[in-house]
Amino acid sequence: MENGSENPVITKIEEQTTSSAVAVAGHPLHAMTVHFPIALVMATLAADVMYWWSADPFWMRAGLWAAGGGFFGGIAAGLIGTAELLLVAGIRARVASWAHGIAAMSLIAVAGANWGGRFTQMIDVLPHGLGLSVLAALLAGLAGWHGGKLIFDHGIGLMVSPKD
Repeated sequence: MENGSENPVITKIEEQTTSSAVAVAGHPLHAMTVHFPIALVMATLAADVMYWWSADPFWMRAGLWAAGGGFFGGIAAGLIGTAELLLVAGIRARVASWAHGIAAMSLIAVAGANWGGRFTQMIDVLPHGLGLSVLAALLAGLAGWHGGKLIFDHGIGLMVSPKD
């Protein structure tokens, strides 16, 4: 603010706890579970590009497995993230939490459509599977951007001792 006084709403939000409610030995489970689904979403895109380039059916099968792993892993990470959102007021109060959650749930929906379409053979890898893989990769980047903001800008889930 121009006159140097602090915004009372931001001050109230910053007073709320941001410690993880779903953690093992102080390590937030959501942060530990998002890596594999994100990697598998990217692996699905890579497999689709390799299939497009080589026409080798191996890449089609690899994409199916990667899409399934990304989808089901995303569901697990999403359930934990949703629990954090609902249980911790300091997380719920931040706009970046909601932006992250919406992007992540959109990603899970697209990953589910990608895997389900392949599994039931309702879509072909080219062009529909590849298109869904590109969209999923973009959504993973968006969700990751907002997730990073929560950690690095807001300190969500960080356990810093008074000595630090």
